[in-house]
Amino acid sequence: MALTARLSFINTTENEPSGDPEDLFAGSLGVIFTDDVTNQHGDASTALHYTSPHLSKPLRIELSDPKIAEDRSLFSHFLWNASLLLADLIEAGTLGLTPGGDTTGAGAGTVDVGKKVSVPELADFDIRGRSAIEMGAGTGLPSLMAALLGAKRVLVTDYPAPVVIENLRKNVELNLKDHREGGARGGVEVGVAVEGHGWGELETPLALENKGAFDRVLCADCLWMPWQHENLRRSIAWFLSEDDPGARAWVVGGYHTGREKMRGFFDAEKLREVGLEVERLWERDCDGNDREWAWDRGAEDLDITGRKRWLAVSVLRRIRKDADDDKAER
Repeated sequence: MALTARLSFINTTENEPSGDPEDLFAGSLGVIFTDDVTNQHGDASTALHYTSPHLSKPLRIELSDPKIAEDRSLFSHFLWNASLLLADLIEAGTLGLTPGGDTTGAGAGTVDVGKKVSVPELADFDIRGRSAIEMGAGTGLPSLMAALLGAKRVLVTDYPAPVVIENLRKNVELNLKDHREGGARGGVEVGVAVEGHGWGELETPLALENKGAFDRVLCADCLWMPWQHENLRRSIAWFLSEDDPGARAWVVGGYHTGREKMRGFFDAEKLREVGLEVERLWERDCDGNDREWAWDRGAEDLDITGRKRWLAVSVLRRIRKDADDDKAER
């Protein structure tokens, strides 16, 4: 799927976009050069405009400026391609964009799905009427799109570093205020909150008050730290609804740090330990080509230029005793 959205840089000292967004981001997951793909975007002095034909005005994405080494090591002060793809899937699934459609904002767009592998229907990414929590939100782009496109509740979370949480709150307040009137879904009010959450920390007031409270869990580029996989799985399982058989977690991750570092998250036995399983898992590149997920791709995994072009896209669900329950819910 080539993205219908565009990014442009904003010099925060001048407060204006810099250049033509279609020149800067050539209609795909980042800046596509002949041999390389940029998978992280922006910095503290260069915010971003996220423009979509389906939004009344661009989103302004500010990036945090962490000074402490521990906070910088979270890499939440960039917008990553996994967030761009998840935001685009939410937009396409919610608005019913169809193959070969127009991009006028009238409910259709250019979508190219399943050319090489069976992937979920775009409708599976419909966020309308859903309650969503985002883990490791960084800039909060998927959460912003969820709020603007009809989610009934959105909880935006990241590691509880003040500089990260303050920037998330700034992005939420700035963009939802700007779109409250005449937004993508007619300015519908949505319950949106920003809170700190350390993965696996389930005895906090936030965790205790929200156990099983969400039918959608959003994770974008949260898989690059293998030492945090267990905690992330625990948090996803904790917040995901136990009562709604249609509850799902949407997890998108890049290979920029290496497949061997992120793939363990999908270990079936480890997921089973927290009551989760993979419903769908596939790979998509920056040009919208889909292929089957592979645990190992040999030489390709050693080539950082090649592997940065790809993202793993997954849909997780709770394990159910009767597999037919999945058919009954739809």
